[in-house]
Amino acid sequence: MKKSQVWLVLAIIALPVVIGAFSALGRHNARATDLLAKKIGLVRIEDAIDASEESVRQLKDLREDHGIAGVLLRIDSPGGAASPSQEIFEEAMRYRADNKPLVVSMGNVAASGAYYIASAGSRIFANPSTITGSIGVVFQYSQYYKLLDKIGVSIGTIKSGHYKDMGNPFRAMTGEERGAFQALLDDTHEQFIRDVGRARSFPLDSLRRIADGRVFTGRQARLAGLVDTLGGYEDALAYLRETTGLSENAKVVEKRDRFSNWREMFMSEIVRNIPLLKHLHAQTGAYFLYGGW
Repeated sequence: MKKSQVWLVLAIIALPVVIGAFSALGRHNARATDLLAKKIGLVRIEDAIDASEESVRQLKDLREDHGIAGVLLRIDSPGGAASPSQEIFEEAMRYRADNKPLVVSMGNVAASGAYYIASAGSRIFANPSTITGSIGVVFQYSQYYKLLDKIGVSIGTIKSGHYKDMGNPFRAMTGEERGAFQALLDDTHEQFIRDVGRARSFPLDSLRRIADGRVFTGRQARLAGLVDTLGGYEDALAYLRETTGLSENAKVVEKRDRFSNWREMFMSEIVRNIPLLKHLHAQTGAYFLYGGW
């Protein structure tokens, strides 16, 4: 066989190897490029929770965005209404079900409904002095009938069901009505406990012993098993970057609606400067809310 023919045969044999090597290198570079392009999503839950739509939308957008490697959930809230807290919790659980890391960073307070949401995190960071826990339910109502009696005003009520006007502020609550409200709150409390147990693989019997509405510092909560790590926002962010294999230069993005931002800031400032509005603005219903709010 001539020398030129030998080289030709060797080239034909080597060609698939060379093509495979370049293909593998291309895939490696593509993966590296994809990794460099990945970002971290940031969702903030701040102040009292009275609605879920915006937080759920942000979490859903980040879950469906293939450019997001993981989400940092920053929580600084005393909790809020029960149903919105549950809806945000369930959306956070859906994100985690996609095997994407959802890391929680607690600020000054992450109690009651805010802890409900936080429990969905694959890892929870709290500052040593963070106020958290408060696993319980509260229902508050006003009663005006004594004041009306003094000024000679009475309010009549016509109803078609025995319990239809439970919580009527214009008369005293009966023992039966109080028992019905207690049963409602006990059931809601049990939902809270079971969801936290499911999210954190926490034995329910052990959880019930500390789920009596008490609050914990971040340090106490870690010892109780309610949080995982002591640390602040930067610690949680560094952990998430390490977990996802991203560099410290990876971008952190938020998908907040600008109008919602301005509306929340406006309402927050009004309520902060007129404390009575905290209670007037709140809707009637069961609340996962830390009582110190």
